[in-house]
Amino acid sequence: MELEQVRPGPGDAGWAPQACTLPTAERPLREAEFDALFGEAVTEVRPAGPGRVRLVLRSEPDVAGRAAELAMRETGCCSFFTFTLTADGGALTLDVSVADRHVEVLDALTARAAGLAGPGSRR
Repeated sequence: MELEQVRPGPGDAGWAPQACTLPTAERPLREAEFDALFGEAVTEVRPAGPGRVRLVLRSEPDVAGRAAELAMRETGCCSFFTFTLTADGGALTLDVSVADRHVEVLDALTARAAGLAGPGSRR
């Protein structure tokens, strides 16, 4: 099984895969949107098993809406991602999963999220 190459991005974000159908000119903007979400709303990054990561988000309605909207747009160009946004007992999480052939992409996204997650986050 061949793993997909990850295309370097601005500032070496490097997690956007070549299979992404988002126009090349729009990719840096999308990566910046994820970077902003990671830096402003993610409080913890938890590996959740092979091909899965859980991002714990600030439990606020605007964060939930922002994460849901970004996840919807991302699955439109990178359909191999599965995003599950859960609000439960005052907690808000975004689970991200991929099939085995896209694990390198998820690993890069996880590293990016962990590197940008807000103060006090656990990785």
